[in-house]
Amino acid sequence: MESSEAIRPEKMGPLVMKETWNTPGSFVSWERSENIYIVRGERGGIVFVFLNDEMFRMKVFRDKVPDLTTTAAVLAESCVPHLFPVEENDGQLIFTTSAIRLVIEKPSLLLRVENMDGKVIMQQNLTSWNPRGASHAEYDMQPDSHFYGLGEKASFLDKRGERYTNWNTDVFAPHLPEIEALYESIPLLIHVHGTLSYGLFLDNPGRSDFDMRSHGVAFTIGCSTGAYDIYFINGPEMKDVVTRYTSLTGRIALPPKWAIGYHQSRYSYMNQQEVLQLARTFREKNIPCDVIYLDIHYMDEYRVFTFDPVHFPEPGKMIAELRGLGVRIIPIVDPGVKKDPNYEVYKQGVLEKHFCRRLEGDIFFGEVWPGISAFPDFSDVRTAEWWGDLHKYYTDLGIQGIWNDMNEPAVFNESKTMDLDVMHFNNGRPVTHEEYHNLYGMMMSKATYEGLAEHMGSERPFVLTRAGYAGIQRYAAVWTGDNRSFWEHMAMAMPMVLNMGLSGLAFSGPDIGGFAHHTSAQLLVRWTQMGVFFPYCRNHSSIGTLRQEPWSFGEEVEGILREFIGLRYRWMPHLYNLFHEAEMTGLPVIRPLILEYPRDPHVTNLCDQFLLGDNVLIAPVYRPDTDHRSVYLPEGQWISYWDGEVHAGGRHILAAAPLRIMPMYVKAGTFVAEGPLKQYALEDKEETVTFHLYGAKAESGFCAACTLYEDDGHSFSYKKGHYSEISVHADGEEGELRLSWTYTVREYAPRREMLRFALCYPEFSAASVDGLTEISLEQLEKGRTGWARNGKKGALIIQVNDEPHGGELRIEAAKAKKNLIVGDK
Repeated sequence: MESSEAIRPEKMGPLVMKETWNTPGSFVSWERSENIYIVRGERGGIVFVFLNDEMFRMKVFRDKVPDLTTTAAVLAESCVPHLFPVEENDGQLIFTTSAIRLVIEKPSLLLRVENMDGKVIMQQNLTSWNPRGASHAEYDMQPDSHFYGLGEKASFLDKRGERYTNWNTDVFAPHLPEIEALYESIPLLIHVHGTLSYGLFLDNPGRSDFDMRSHGVAFTIGCSTGAYDIYFINGPEMKDVVTRYTSLTGRIALPPKWAIGYHQSRYSYMNQQEVLQLARTFREKNIPCDVIYLDIHYMDEYRVFTFDPVHFPEPGKMIAELRGLGVRIIPIVDPGVKKDPNYEVYKQGVLEKHFCRRLEGDIFFGEVWPGISAFPDFSDVRTAEWWGDLHKYYTDLGIQGIWNDMNEPAVFNESKTMDLDVMHFNNGRPVTHEEYHNLYGMMMSKATYEGLAEHMGSERPFVLTRAGYAGIQRYAAVWTGDNRSFWEHMAMAMPMVLNMGLSGLAFSGPDIGGFAHHTSAQLLVRWTQMGVFFPYCRNHSSIGTLRQEPWSFGEEVEGILREFIGLRYRWMPHLYNLFHEAEMTGLPVIRPLILEYPRDPHVTNLCDQFLLGDNVLIAPVYRPDTDHRSVYLPEGQWISYWDGEVHAGGRHILAAAPLRIMPMYVKAGTFVAEGPLKQYALEDKEETVTFHLYGAKAESGFCAACTLYEDDGHSFSYKKGHYSEISVHADGEEGELRLSWTYTVREYAPRREMLRFALCYPEFSAASVDGLTEISLEQLEKGRTGWARNGKKGALIIQVNDEPHGGELRIEAAKAKKNLIVGDK
């Protein structure tokens, strides 16, 4: 006798189902509710929240009442709704701010954003969803459209013609341009067309897709689950978009100076003796270094919050000796907690219900380095605080930085991550892992950062993460994961890190030298030359590969690496100033040229060179056996850092680049602040700063200015006002240059008695400096005030007492002298 099982549907053959996509339909009504605008259509609606004159949120809803909760990516203080005038006619609903007009076409609910001149900034043509919960919308794409952002993505700078998926994925396989999903998911797209720019941020931590490839005259943004929750961010300049986006999702916390230094890592330094000898070797060879990393082999059978008792028997003693050398330890901490009833962290996690579970209550287990493991549910505040408190184990040992890895989360199974039906209880608003996935790594780093900060008193912590979501910049620096020691991967790092910077991740960088495969002497030199100007600077290599420490390829290579790592430390005042700017404005430390020169058609996809701040151009050599390369110089005059040759901008030049040289250019009429060479960032020595002014002119109309920010470099006291800012100006007049400086804030007093000003490759020779005596360079080095000639080409150095009230000097020109601008007739 058969049962109903005999007529199971699949036995009847495949069931053909037609995919049905719904749209909101035509306009039905609109209403205002507590500063929120709700527009209803026949089958759904869109809720609009204006955050200010330049930004608004639009969220599609299908229920009667829209849900206005946000993810942890968005700062609550940035989401205060504002009221703006509304005009309604037969065919349109129009919202007007001081900067934009949002026009909603009633028949189709098509959306259009215009500027006050009537130019169309953005047009959303179609919003739709299917019965399975997926949503997408289509947007106009112009013939001159260019696309940027999207965080950590492979391929070139401009993402036109590309399609990407946002789904944090452990990708050990070689990173290729065709890989659409890597470790980080930042669903921000910056669209530039003509003289207009805007950003679209999809706040959805599930799987999403950005397709600028498939539709010709349109691009689409879609998600497979969860809400279609889009933020429109107006420009009109790309800088405006970046600044406003980071006001929405947060900006980097100013890192301690030691975190901006050089970091050395390997998978793995296997024991305490190897780590100590490594640090001693850096000091013996006078190669600056601030951090050594401990990969997974430091742990007791890969249990987090432990040290292996055999190979690292005295971690406290080791860390204390390293701190005496000025070196800090950063251990790796993964989310997988080994299933072991005798392991206290696991026991607590089970008994206190801190691990991710299925809806029915069973703990989710997956295999990672420790074997079968459970995973904390960082979506719950209670669990996040528990995890943060566990870091007291490290801070009690003197550790001030943590490396979060495998936090996509990576699992050794077919899907490479948690099962999609695992639950995150999310403080009483449970969601599936399918809906939450991209947030997991960020919430782990948030818990880590907050736990460290709690247990480190007034000291600034440092967290490095592999996985993250929009807003991760508030808690961690990001590295680009398991790259390879390929020249192509070195080249790919530039557009990847530049787009991460445009996506709010100002503190990022790749593994210098490449992680997997075997590096070479040339590759290590060229990658280090580039890497010392990236925001995050770490050399890291995999088990079984050639060693990559700076002395691994002989004395010549060691000498070059010593010089360039030292250059990063001498430029620390300039770098630290840029990190401060990133904290204040959201603008990245290194920048694609399109950010500073948006009207230059040559730079829309230029990504084999970059700007450090707005005035230093770095042009790495990223091919083997290459001693020249083409460099594009934008408008202005550019001075070679190495020999002072002056070049007219707006054209390409052929730059000489023997192995010891990476082409670098400083824009004429700008300052670069340099400090003393240190072996580690917080080495206790005088903080004498030199303001280098490039290409000064003793003629009317010349002017240059900079402001240098300084604080103690390690504590949070700067947030209470304990910092200084010195403003420096240079103004030309006929036959002289007036140099002035003043402290606009001086609540922090740097350890120095002198200030220096250096005219680098000026276009005149100095006859005298008012009120100062000409002295020798030797006298200057011994601390005398005065001015000294520094070689040829009119360079001079001025040394004065560092007075709280500032000062002013007049430099008299001997006679007009013009450097030949290469390319001019």
